[in-house]
Amino acid sequence: MFGNINFNFTNRQKLFTLQDMSGVFLPLFITFRWQDALDIVLVALLCYQLYRLVRGTAALNIFVGILIFYSIYRLVRVLDLELFSSILGKFIDVGVIALLIVFQQELRRFFLFIGTNNLFRQPQWRKALFNWRDEDTEGQLDINAVVKACRNMAGSRTGAILVFARNSDLKFYSNTGDPIDARVSVRMIESIFFKNSPLHDGAVIISGNIIRAARCVLPVTENNEFPAHLGMRHRASVGITENTDAIAIAVSEQTGEIAFARDGQMESNVSPERLKELLEKYLMDKK
Repeated sequence: MFGNINFNFTNRQKLFTLQDMSGVFLPLFITFRWQDALDIVLVALLCYQLYRLVRGTAALNIFVGILIFYSIYRLVRVLDLELFSSILGKFIDVGVIALLIVFQQELRRFFLFIGTNNLFRQPQWRKALFNWRDEDTEGQLDINAVVKACRNMAGSRTGAILVFARNSDLKFYSNTGDPIDARVSVRMIESIFFKNSPLHDGAVIISGNIIRAARCVLPVTENNEFPAHLGMRHRASVGITENTDAIAIAVSEQTGEIAFARDGQMESNVSPERLKELLEKYLMDKK
């Protein structure tokens, strides 16, 4: 049967083993450290965030296809089909490069998520250490003016997209449009989106209480589950919230309904009262 219990020590953990008559060590149990629990939690969070980035997009189907392809490759290797195995092996050899090309948009969104949600971009750190944003100059958003303008445009069925910067300044997207640098007001917003205005075609980007730019070009969502009856204006409002931490408001030109977008999700048919509540929640706290 078994002999004495032996103790093997490593620099990371203690492993208890039993030694049988042939001298083979059989593991009894391995200690579970707090670092192991932390490791599991971090991997789970990483997998969850990656799933959120590819959920509802073609990337999820591509990933499943890659798993099937790799399974076929392993099966061919087991069956020792040399010619077929060598052909599939050529694709496996350049797998990392292929993944970078195929998942280019998803990787970009992942690194944008990290860059716009790190510790040093939080408002209190930014103000204390870097002073990136002049709060006195920008001031707090005039929410009442935004809500009134959206209500008026919804009543007249004037299409509009308003994007509100939070921790990210959205300078890249502001540069795609025409600079405005005017304070937020009902008349200013309505005049920009007036159908005969040369600035109405595109999005307005607002930072603090300042309209930074108009006629801005936004990325559109690639979510396959996005409602088909919604047009490009709504796709763009969701797309900007997928790529940044901004929030967006879309006013439908066909129905006059107001929609609110955040984190790649859209709430449709928002009333002016609900819109004010959402703006206060996500812009005043910036969480």
